[in-house]
Amino acid sequence: MGRLSGRSAVITGAASGIGRASAKLFAAEGARLIIADRAEAVAETAEAIKAAGGKAVAVVGDAGDDAFVKGLVERAKAEYGALDIFWANAGISGGFAPLHEQTADYWAEILRVNLIGAFLGVKYASEAMIPQGKGSIICTASVAGIRSGAGGPAYSASKAGVISLVQTACNELYGTGIRVNAVAPGLIETGMTKPIFDGARARGNEDKIGQLNPTTRYGQPEEIAAAALFLASDDASYVNGQTLAVDGGLSTSHPVVRRKK
Repeated sequence: MGRLSGRSAVITGAASGIGRASAKLFAAEGARLIIADRAEAVAETAEAIKAAGGKAVAVVGDAGDDAFVKGLVERAKAEYGALDIFWANAGISGGFAPLHEQTADYWAEILRVNLIGAFLGVKYASEAMIPQGKGSIICTASVAGIRSGAGGPAYSASKAGVISLVQTACNELYGTGIRVNAVAPGLIETGMTKPIFDGARARGNEDKIGQLNPTTRYGQPEEIAAAALFLASDDASYVNGQTLAVDGGLSTSHPVVRRKK
């Protein structure tokens, strides 16, 4: 039997990258899925899962929208009778504009999707899980939220907020049987990081991507999916309020490449 057999899960940001890899892995491990993204390609993820014998319903919408996130939880309960796992994975980077070129609206949008979206997932998923006396909620943080050197100011602040959220939320949910944890990816090849990879390949120095971490390489979405599977499963039954960095060791030092003036 799979590690998630008989369980239902919601995964946001599932149209590509980490979300798509995780949806496929969770389904292969027996989970029945509601997968969401604002990109229509989330339907392709669902079709791939169903073609492999899994169960998945794709929903298009904004993971930072209150009504939409509430609706995902309601859809999981309607389709599968319960909600066992919620992974608030959707996020945006906002690019690398210098601090003094950023605006309040720019910050507000990044915080809305990355941090408020995670809060909404915790809020509505936990409401559904409390009567069951158990559940696993996972949020996508980032090594950029651990310390400086891995992302822009707004993105880093939003992910630091996610790390704090899982710590405070697990204590808010004291005694409920619900665990709240985060995964903090390092440099992973996804749609979000595509400009970094495209630029390096255009310059002919793809082999240098990821050289700042002691593993000396970048990561793949499947490696983050495996970490999330651990947190979703009973293997992590005593793991709560933690942020699991999956980054090749980058967060041990975060060496910084200074911006050229």
